[in-house]
Amino acid sequence: MGKSKREKKSNKKVKRIVIIGILAIITIGAFIYLGMTMSEESKEQKEYDSLSEDITSASNKAEGEEKTERQLKLEELHNEYNDVVAWLEVPNTKMSYPIVQTDNNEYYLDHTYKKEYSARGSIFLDKDVSFDRPSDNFLIYGHRNKNGAMFEDLLQYEKEAFYKEHKTINFTTLKEDAEYEILAAFRSRVYYKHEKNVFRYYFFINAENEAAFNDYVACSKRDSMYKTGVDAKYGDQLLTLSTCAYHTEDGRFAIVAKKK
Repeated sequence: MGKSKREKKSNKKVKRIVIIGILAIITIGAFIYLGMTMSEESKEQKEYDSLSEDITSASNKAEGEEKTERQLKLEELHNEYNDVVAWLEVPNTKMSYPIVQTDNNEYYLDHTYKKEYSARGSIFLDKDVSFDRPSDNFLIYGHRNKNGAMFEDLLQYEKEAFYKEHKTINFTTLKEDAEYEILAAFRSRVYYKHEKNVFRYYFFINAENEAAFNDYVACSKRDSMYKTGVDAKYGDQLLTLSTCAYHTEDGRFAIVAKKK
């Protein structure tokens, strides 16, 4: 015998209740996960802020000593977390972070300088960069974060007005405490292997020769969103900061600077 209309209505009601219950559980779970994620991010940022205050408040001028106060602070951090090799600061922005480096370019995409898992990852130096040589270009990568953390503020350099207020970068390593002046800010993307005659800035670390160095500088200035009036010559130390951008598929945004 077929089910009565009353039974069918009852079954439909039960199904609706079950579906509503499942959706409620999923929604509650999502809110709990979001809350935990935000709490973890807040905790991480407080740690970074504390570190930043400690290091950037130290003097970057050596007074009769071989190392500056900032270098000594960095050295302490390096001794505790040996992948921390530098500190990057763009004055008057949120960009003030330890720079880490390991033998690959994947690990720190989702780990903090303490080697704890984090979706925000760390600001890290390309695995092939050397401070001993040193490499011609200190190539540094970082994620963007909607709450303004990591390299989110880097995209502010798309605006010339922002650049004019933030022309320099402080870069402290175990070997030196230096200031860099920005020479270019440009949009780019990750190119396919078959594409020829394109500017793959993300491959440039050690120049094969003077011509290769000059080409990197020339292409950076050519693609820059505005003129800075800053140039670099072979032998100058370069610093490149790179992050994701959404103007195109696999988009990137980068700024190139040279040591003063």
